[in-house]
Parts: sequence; C-alpha cells; structure tokens
Amino acid sequence: MAFPNRIERTLELAHSPERVWAALTTAEGLGTWFGNAAEVDLRVGGVAKLSWTSGDTATLTVERLEPPRVFGYTWNIYGLPADDPRRTYVEFTLEPSGGGTTLTMVETGFAQLPDDLHSKAFGGNTDGWTNELGELVAYLDGR
Repeated sequence: MAFPNRIERTLELAHSPERVWAALTTAEGLGTWFGNAAEVDLRVGGVAKLSWTSGDTATLTVERLEPPRVFGYTWNIYGLPADDPRRTYVEFTLEPSGGGTTLTMVETGFAQLPDDLHSKAFGGNTDGWTNELGELVAYLDGR
C-alpha cells in the first residue's frame, strides 16, 4: 500500500507577492508567524534557524530560490531526531492574482518513512501546516 507523500495547500491572499515573499523569507517574517525568532541566510545552501519560546528549534536548508516566486527548503521530519539524515522538501510558489497572491505550499518526502513513523510525521505536518498557514494569514492581515 502506498502512503501519502504530499501535503498541499493553496491560499488566496490579499497581499502582493513581494509582501508575501518577505513574510516567507526574512527573519522578521519567519520569526513572527512561523516561530518566535529566526535567523535567515537567504541563498541556496543557506540556512534559516527558527526557535520557539518552548525551546524547540528547526533548521531549514534553502534548496530553491527564485525571488519573489519560489522558495524551497528541506527540513527535519517531524517525530524524528534532529540528527536523522532524512528530510522533507517544502516549496512555496507565489503567483500574482488580481490585487493579491495565490500561495501554494507543497511538502513532499513522507514516502521514505516506514509505516510506524509515517502516520506521526504526515499527520503532524498536515495539522501543523493548517495552524502555521493560519498564522501566516494573521501576520499578513495584521500588518
């Protein structure tokens, strides 16, 4: 049986691609809606480090960068130790739409997991993206 390998969400945002891009790729943006603080080295091969007041951290490695249209990175798989070499790939695509932006987020790479880890990682990230993208919208709308 094949496991789901892809999480995809599309949002219609009432903000320009440049504004959405800044929310996705700057320390101020990521450190507000996605974490509590962030450091960003915005270049292919660069890393973004996110931290939360809970003490949790995440490291994103930039894999694709086409400003202000495509931002892609790899990161640790939810539920696995930070030193596990397996990663998922997240890509945000921004398209101008009317006076705003159509934002598509796709995360792939879950099929590499055995079934005992797959449901935790896939389910955790499915729920996580619902929450985080809601925070992105609130961040953009509140500015």
